[in-house]
Amino acid sequence: MSTTVCPNIDWVGYVDWGVRDFHGYDTERGSTYNAYLVHDEKTALVDAVKADYAEDLLAALAAAGISPPTGGKADASPARDGVARTLDYVICNHAEPDHAGALPRLMQAFPGATLVCDAKCRTALGQYHNTSGWKFQVVSDGDTLCLGRRTLQFFETPMVHWPESMCTYVPEEKLLFSMDAFGQHYATSQRFDDEVPLERVLEEAKTYYANIVMPYGKAALPCLSKLAKLPIRMIAPSHGLIWRTAVEGIMAAYRDWVACRARAKVLVIYDTMWDSTAQMAQAIYDGAGLPGVEVQLLPLRRTNLTRIAAEVLDAAAVALGSPTLNRGMMPEAAAALHYLQGLRPQGKVAVAFGSYGWNSGGPEALDAGLRAMGWDVLRPPLAAKFRPTAEMLQSCHDAGRLLGERAVAAATVPNSTCAEGRS
Repeated sequence: MSTTVCPNIDWVGYVDWGVRDFHGYDTERGSTYNAYLVHDEKTALVDAVKADYAEDLLAALAAAGISPPTGGKADASPARDGVARTLDYVICNHAEPDHAGALPRLMQAFPGATLVCDAKCRTALGQYHNTSGWKFQVVSDGDTLCLGRRTLQFFETPMVHWPESMCTYVPEEKLLFSMDAFGQHYATSQRFDDEVPLERVLEEAKTYYANIVMPYGKAALPCLSKLAKLPIRMIAPSHGLIWRTAVEGIMAAYRDWVACRARAKVLVIYDTMWDSTAQMAQAIYDGAGLPGVEVQLLPLRRTNLTRIAAEVLDAAAVALGSPTLNRGMMPEAAAALHYLQGLRPQGKVAVAFGSYGWNSGGPEALDAGLRAMGWDVLRPPLAAKFRPTAEMLQSCHDAGRLLGERAVAAATVPNSTCAEGRS
């Protein structure tokens, strides 16, 4: 099945309704692997799909009038201009297997096609596949490729989110094939942002940024600035829906996320064993509930890491709690801390808390982990022996209030430099 993106440019990708785990990312709404076919005097396929769906891609190309050659001639039903065509170029913006896994089958089917990518991408593809028989055209930042009536222009976007990543731009249509930038893991029969509730697609875009792109904010900042200089009417990412109505909205959202711009939001993330840490979490939650402050209570056993990362992205303050288990933190708390340390969210204020029995260690381990991320930890860890006393619960309430106050302050003074501080 194909969808017209704009005249003579079609979506020929694959909708993966069943995927629920994308290397640790909980894809509750599935995903898509977007590929785009440009019909012109020369034909070009922009990106491919996962290896599992190579035949589906070939079928979509055939339905669009592009089939493998037989005996040197295109063996296809006539294309839209009445001429049977084969594929001239394959543009590979990114070598990751969800986009490039089908390339060996594609290049086998179209041996005359030229694969266009940057130098680092060619190297990466050679490490994944046997590319010895492929024809390559290596491009650099700003290079162009004329297809006839249209031009493809290439912009390297290193570390958004791999070193060889790039975007492809069609100036005649003001259309940006943005690769993973601006994408979402979202399976739907619709193809455009205005065909589904906008809040839903923005939610998935935020979740995608938090779990995939956030560690590379330092690299994303100059790339975003470079792309923002282009006149863009439509953004076609490699996952999810195409932006044709909310282009400025998603660009503005990325500017906020890259700059670590926080909302007046406090998260209380915790695990509990015999309810003691839960009581402390509730007291922190109650204390943080100042006017204008959004507070969320997120029990770790009922909240997946994907959502936690998405909520942390624009939160100003975080309280992270765990009881002590074997002189350390609970496994769920350790997993959350480890996941956040990999994503490297910046500019947060934080407090660690938890209970203990014969030996302490859980709250202290969380406190050390928060400090290691460079977060502004507001006080020593709140540690309650067995059951929290009234005095301890008051201390938790006071800590929550301090987190709420700092969240209000952070939201009124946007931090536009934290992305530059990532390493």
